[in-house]
Amino acid sequence: MKDQATAEQPDSGHGTRMDPVLARSWLLVNGSHYDRFAPAAASRADIVVLDIEDAVAPKDKVAARENVIRWLGEGNNDWVRVNGFGTPWWADDLEALSKASLGGVMLAMVESVDHVTETAKRLPNVPIVALVETARGLERITEIAATKGTFRLAFGIGDFRRDTGFGDNPTTLAYARSRFTIAAKAAHLPSAIDGPTVGSSALKLSEATAVSAEFGMTGKICLTPDQCPTVNEGLSPSPEEISWAKEFFMEYERDGGEIRNGSDLPRIARANKILDLARAYGIEVSEFDDVDEPAHIPAPSDTYHY
Repeated sequence: MKDQATAEQPDSGHGTRMDPVLARSWLLVNGSHYDRFAPAAASRADIVVLDIEDAVAPKDKVAARENVIRWLGEGNNDWVRVNGFGTPWWADDLEALSKASLGGVMLAMVESVDHVTETAKRLPNVPIVALVETARGLERITEIAATKGTFRLAFGIGDFRRDTGFGDNPTTLAYARSRFTIAAKAAHLPSAIDGPTVGSSALKLSEATAVSAEFGMTGKICLTPDQCPTVNEGLSPSPEEISWAKEFFMEYERDGGEIRNGSDLPRIARANKILDLARAYGIEVSEFDDVDEPAHIPAPSDTYHY
């Protein structure tokens, strides 16, 4: 099995940041409040996203942008959610960030390929998460996902519901979430990032994260640092899944390590994926780490989400 030893990367002494390919919790932090940046960086968030878009009033946009540039200039390498293409602030956001070292950008209100390509021209070699938030964007999501420059897709649920009039029952957004997952997979991207859950109820957040996982989404936007541990747990392999994977490989090796029927390859792929992710996320799996690993058949690449 492949060991994802590089999934967790040190970040400026603020704890551990996760490889954005594998990142589960994407924490939005209001760019107007510089005092919140350091606590966010020290939180359990896989990725910190400094927000100079929706969270910031128009009169505060310049100050928020300056806060972000100051933070990045102090040696931090977090992400930034920038204003959408066509807004009065988009070009100035990118001009300022082009001189900074940052992890990547989350581009708001993506509705066409041009929104990504024009952003990528101004920020070469910077990963772009395309935040799709409207019916128009959803209708073009396949093309957006396939665009050079798109790193991951993210679902802007609040604006999407406002645009379409949909309610908050998971069944009403089933089609939309499915489109995100299918578009990401077809374009060979990491799986999509689901939108945030509003409110402080731990049960509601846990249930919402389970919905994200059910639709194949492997990341979720968080609104407060205390949401991150619940999201991380909900989007990580469960103890039951890890036990199943280990038991499957024990049985497989006991039967000679040869393909027995048509279900073995998919199960090998799923078990490898579970154990790879458990290691990447630092979940204790010592029962299989302490023994010599047999040479398992590599999992088909199209079963991985990274």
